[in-house]
Amino acid sequence: MLLPGTGSDEVFVRAVFGGPLRALGVPLIAPPPPPGAALADGYLATLDALADEHGELLVGGISFGAHLAAEWAVANPGRCGGLLAALPAWNGVPGSAPASLAATLSADLVAGSGVDVALAQTAGSPDWLRAELDRAWRRHGAGLADGLRVAAGRPSPSLGALAALDVPAGIGTCTDDPIHPTKVASEWATALPRGVLGETTLTALGADRESLGRATVLAFLRARKRP
Repeated sequence: MLLPGTGSDEVFVRAVFGGPLRALGVPLIAPPPPPGAALADGYLATLDALADEHGELLVGGISFGAHLAAEWAVANPGRCGGLLAALPAWNGVPGSAPASLAATLSADLVAGSGVDVALAQTAGSPDWLRAELDRAWRRHGAGLADGLRVAAGRPSPSLGALAALDVPAGIGTCTDDPIHPTKVASEWATALPRGVLGETTLTALGADRESLGRATVLAFLRARKRP
């Protein structure tokens, strides 16, 4: 099961990971985001239910979705068969992490002025990213601001917690992404006993969504070869 990032949705997850996982014969489960303040707890409950039904899971996600998947994996090591974590944004408490600050500012703007005004503030972003935000933010509806705040304030697993997760883990990064620093992704890959870092760029992602999925999945396949 793979989860989307802050303010994103399962449509983007499928665009990124659908092809790379299909090439391996791995089915992709990517449910839509739970509404508003239920975002994190709702996804964690869904992971629990899927594990109860299917047993061991390959889990992962993008940005905040990667955080939640890793949080679940750390809490359920016996039910996690591997981790696909693309664009992790921070370690432990978010503090002044760029992604946390951006989500908080977006939440305040959405709550105070509405989604149209908030979307207008993305004018300097690449066209593909603006289109993704326009679609996904509107789908979140009235729960968007609350969901953004949940993501902005929730700690990710600490590096110490990741160090205890002994499963194959592919960590994907875009080396030109200031919101999801490669330094953070590298720290995750180093902390995880069987973690491997895979790299691409935002420029490549803009032209081909699967570039991020391939980088993450290829890193996972290399991680599987580690003892």
